[in-house]
Amino acid sequence: MASLIDVRASQAGSTAPPGHRVVIVGGGFGGLYAARELGKDRRVDLTVLDRRNFHLFQPLLYQVATGALAPGEIAQPLRSILRRNRNTTVLLGAAVGIDPERREVLVADGGPIAYDSLIVATGARHSYFGRDDWMPFAPGLKSIDDATEIRRRILIAFEAAEREAEPARRRSWMEFVIVGGGPTGVELAGALGEIANDTLRNDFRSIDPRDATILLVEAMDRILPTYPPDRSNSARRQLERLGVTVRTGTRVTDIRDGEVRVAPAAGGDEETVPARTVLWAAGVLASSFGRAVAKALTAETDKAGRIVVDANLNVPGHPEVFVVGDAAVQPWKPGRPVPGVAQGGIQGGKYAGRAIRRRLDGQPVPPFRFSDRGDVAVIGRLSGVTNIGWLGPFGRQGGFLAWMLWLGIHIVYLIGFANRIVVVTRWAWSFLTHGRGSRLITGQPLLPEIEIPEPPA
Repeated sequence: MASLIDVRASQAGSTAPPGHRVVIVGGGFGGLYAARELGKDRRVDLTVLDRRNFHLFQPLLYQVATGALAPGEIAQPLRSILRRNRNTTVLLGAAVGIDPERREVLVADGGPIAYDSLIVATGARHSYFGRDDWMPFAPGLKSIDDATEIRRRILIAFEAAEREAEPARRRSWMEFVIVGGGPTGVELAGALGEIANDTLRNDFRSIDPRDATILLVEAMDRILPTYPPDRSNSARRQLERLGVTVRTGTRVTDIRDGEVRVAPAAGGDEETVPARTVLWAAGVLASSFGRAVAKALTAETDKAGRIVVDANLNVPGHPEVFVVGDAAVQPWKPGRPVPGVAQGGIQGGKYAGRAIRRRLDGQPVPPFRFSDRGDVAVIGRLSGVTNIGWLGPFGRQGGFLAWMLWLGIHIVYLIGFANRIVVVTRWAWSFLTHGRGSRLITGQPLLPEIEIPEPPA
């Protein structure tokens, strides 16, 4: 079977041999920044393959999930981003595996795509640590579909509580549990606290949204465990001011419809929390394509299925295959890989693109070096925490200064000039009005069925 690249060349009437064929699977941070490095090199015949037709700015997904931004404001079509790169073909499709002997990427709904160099940048999805039966009750946050589903559940919870007459059931609708105290969980909890205490406080008549209970559960001894302890403590204090209850050293033992069971991480009795809305922000698992690549190349993986790469971000024994971002265990410090943040994908993607170009130039390729640009987490309105080592004392801020740094960093890295203008305008309007303009309930069912109380015996 002819490869898609060979078919495209034939259709274009070209008889010249193709350039160095590079296939990038994944249009996230790693894939996009690799494509930018390679997109103007005429020696390269570049194909970008993704199952979605857009690049998603994942760090702002939680803002979609909490109604602050609309999905289109944090996403940009890949074809639009790469349209000026004449050597680049963007394909919509799902990669399902590779043939390392023939050097082809296998696609679910079409012929294979031949490559001379392959960049795997398919990221990761959320992991339930072997309890996938929890997924229907506790959605994670990795895609726009996830974000709109979480937004639907949050808003439905308040709507259902508004029309619920029975006190116990009303309280259960006003209970929110977030599992995982990393940046995603902390930012979700802060946004939920802001919604309950500020955004919705005057919107209902039968309930007071400020009565909502928001519980953040973390198995480790502190939230934001990758931050210094003082930054973790600052984040906890800021969350508590928003009405969030933070329980560290606590693990989830079971999630069912309408309840969560938790227990001390060190061992102890279980406790049942009656919560209708549970959000998952704990654990990651490599994508299915990443796991298929690992199997085909007999590559070493970590517990999450991410491929362990060498100093050049190659699969050992396969210098033609690069794995970057959350799909890889990228080397950094002894015993500590590059953290799963946007900068890891950006720098990994840039490195892979430059490495291929250096090889085409016949130049040696230096090993990958990760530059830690720091971390910023925002916690509600005008508050947050930072851990930016290269800024010295100024890089360990909380409150308003942290919020301002977060604002600037995200605008700089947001793809698309129009998106930057829209997001800045939306944030400015939200700041002035204390509102969240994308509080739309979509999907089905729009509301749960009304529960009729049983008559007294």
